[in-house]
Formats: sequence, structure tokens, C-alpha cells
Amino acid sequence: MANQISVLVVYALPQKQKVIELSVDEQLTVAEIIAQSGIEQHFPQEDFTKPKVGVFNRSVKLTDTCRDGDRIEIYRPLIADPKAARLKRAEKAKEEGRADKITGGRVNAKRKKEE
Repeated sequence: MANQISVLVVYALPQKQKVIELSVDEQLTVAEIIAQSGIEQHFPQEDFTKPKVGVFNRSVKLTDTCRDGDRIEIYRPLIADPKAARLKRAEKAKEEGRADKITGGRVNAKRKKEE
């Protein structure tokens, strides 16, 4: 008989969070622990079949096992590509004169007054 370990399964939306504490067999995979947690009952609109997961903010595979005290975090999909969002902000700053059109750096306030 395998040993039991204590783990947390967490999922959060901007308006609702859920933390479920479980005692599970130490040989269970992350995917099996998530299924056993019943988290999908608290968030029926979410798809937990192939989620991106991590343990203490470190990405792990669904086939990995856990250690006693681990916190399994289920990540939401990104709504925007971070690189594309940053590029959009930089272009907007250039258009508004808050960024140098050549270097992309911040416009020096003193230099701007002199011009």
C-alpha cells in the first residue's frame, strides 16, 4: 500500500478562487489528483481536460507525481499574447509622443521643453 500525501489543488478566476486540500496516494499523477479533487464542479464553464499546470509556480506535466505539501496550480489560458500587447502599447506611446520614434525609449521631459 502506497503512502498518503497532502496536496492542494488551486484554481482562480478574477472574481472567484477555490483551494481544495486532499489526501491522496503518493503515486497518483497530477492529472489524476486534479480529477479526484472535483474542481470542475466549482467551475463548470471551464475545461479541465488538458490544463496547463504548475507546482508552486513551476510548470509540470500532467503525468508528473507530487510530493507531500505540494500546491497544484491550474492556469487559465492567456487572453492576449504578452509580446503583441507590449508592442501595441509601445506603438501607442510613440503616437502619443511619450516615446522616442527612433529609439522607442522614453522622451526626456527637459529635452522636449527645449525643442
